[in-house]
Amino acid sequence: MSPRIVLVEDNAVDADLISSSLQRAIPDLEMRRVDTEDAFRTALDEFNPDLIVSDHQLPQFSGRQALALTREQRPRCPFLLVTGSLDEETAVEYMKGGATDYILKDRTGRLGAAVLGALQQAQQRKAFDLQQMMLQKVLDTDPSLIFVKDFDGRFVLVNQAVADIYHCPVRTLVGKTDADFSQNPEEVERFLRDDQEVMVSQQPKLIAEEPVTDPSTGLTRWFQTIKVPLTLPGNERQMMLGVGTDITLRRQLEDQLRQSQKMEAVGRLAGGIAHDFNNMLTAIMGYSQILLTELPVENPQRVDLEEIVRSAERAAALTRQLLAFSRRQILQPQNLNLNDLVENLDRFLRRLIGEDIDLKLGLTPALGPVFADAGQIEQVVMNLAVNARDAMPVGGKLTIETANIDLDDIYSQEHLGVAPGPYVMIAVSDTGVGMTDTTKAQIFEPFFTTKPPGKGTGLGLSTVYGIVKQSGGNIWIYSEPGRGTTFKIYLPRAAQTAEQLRTRPAMAAVIGGSETILIAEDENAVRALAAKALRRQGYTVLEAARGAEAMALAEEHSKIDLLLTDVVMPEYSGSELARQLLKLRPAIRVLFMSGYTDEAVIHHGVLTSNFAFLQKPFTPDILARKVRVVLDT
Repeated sequence: MSPRIVLVEDNAVDADLISSSLQRAIPDLEMRRVDTEDAFRTALDEFNPDLIVSDHQLPQFSGRQALALTREQRPRCPFLLVTGSLDEETAVEYMKGGATDYILKDRTGRLGAAVLGALQQAQQRKAFDLQQMMLQKVLDTDPSLIFVKDFDGRFVLVNQAVADIYHCPVRTLVGKTDADFSQNPEEVERFLRDDQEVMVSQQPKLIAEEPVTDPSTGLTRWFQTIKVPLTLPGNERQMMLGVGTDITLRRQLEDQLRQSQKMEAVGRLAGGIAHDFNNMLTAIMGYSQILLTELPVENPQRVDLEEIVRSAERAAALTRQLLAFSRRQILQPQNLNLNDLVENLDRFLRRLIGEDIDLKLGLTPALGPVFADAGQIEQVVMNLAVNARDAMPVGGKLTIETANIDLDDIYSQEHLGVAPGPYVMIAVSDTGVGMTDTTKAQIFEPFFTTKPPGKGTGLGLSTVYGIVKQSGGNIWIYSEPGRGTTFKIYLPRAAQTAEQLRTRPAMAAVIGGSETILIAEDENAVRALAAKALRRQGYTVLEAARGAEAMALAEEHSKIDLLLTDVVMPEYSGSELARQLLKLRPAIRVLFMSGYTDEAVIHHGVLTSNFAFLQKPFTPDILARKVRVVLDT
């Protein structure tokens, strides 16, 4: 391809001399001569030059202006100054401004060689830039954190994964340190200490588990990081290359596995105890009954024997709970409609929970069947109802709901032992005292209870856990201290009849969009997930952790199509945020989300005919479909 040269020269004679000199050195060159700023700008845009040759002073233009425009619009294009006279100070000024070289007009004999040299260097720089770009692309495709730092902790090179951690472009990170972005000084100090240790010792270091805090969300991600000393030829600077692999999901699955193994071990122990205990109880209850039949009615010892029998019966009930937890009871599964099961329990449950608790049922029509033991599932519902009752000592609301749910591969990957596919959900929600994360981590362990001594065995939720697991299902908890608890049980949906399959609505495809969505959610992990999922679908996403912050964003941005808000948030609730925002933007769509279920959040005033609702947990696909439906409604 012929090199293209722009000549900035107003003197026709000088222009011919320069052109002839260049033609001898480069016979196939293409040249365009200009002598005004407008013509020079046009040449930069349209002619796409490989090199600029410019005079120092023109009547309407100058070499300084030409150099400044070149550096601004084509910073990699070589710039040669050819002038009749030039003092040393001005020459230095040009070179500092980015000129490649300068040549006096009475020495144009070296112009051809200078131009060839400049073009060759430009070609080398272009090839080097291409290699750098390709290398960056390769690095950016790697999900691991790849970075190079100097001894002071400044980033020399980073890939896109590192930039994503700090939520900024790659170019912004280069030259900065972790301290410029992180709000965790102890973490920054640890990074620098490890980096400098590697550079001083010149020995690699493997960090098996390293916590890294997301500076925007405050969430902790875990990485396995290898750091090695890096020495480049001709570079005296001490540097270190690091590669960090995200092991957050692995840690979560390991935690779930440890919890599952612990529960399994306790379950085996409980099953073994229950087996032996039942043998002993059989003897105690059997011989007691024999003695009762042999003793006369008026014998005063009958009272003692009857008390022994009652105690044995209570022990037998306790043993049944142990067997349920250990998943060793005999089941008689059948196709069940959970709606029918809950409706049959309705009157009994109302007596069980008392008059000061309002029981609400939210049963989905056309509910799919499950294959389970009716008596055991009834036990699950009753145990959860009792647990909810005890969490509401001064009264409240108990909600039982059912729904058809499809859990996808993403949900399955994040929850150990959960297979993707169709499920039937039954949810039991209360407005009671709620639970802390510490309590939630222990509630399924046998004999764990938060109740006073003598008020509970600690086996109610253990029994629920065992029955659900033995039925092939899974259980999920959502709770906040002071704001109640929701237990969601997912049981595999049984095969449906041809008629049921014909009437079942088709699952909508995941559809993205370009609208702007405002997310208001105080739970950092949920907010980050929702934002990432929606951005991947093409939406513009604004994020707020509080209602006031959401209103401020709404006032700053003229275009917001949908508000996606949690129901329960600090400062004021999602419903209050929606009401305030609708005053500002009457046409905005509103989609509420909550770990509580539909009927359980009615008391927040959000479930009216004008609002849509999304249950947690949700997957990215479920969220995208729901958002699209709401936007299109």
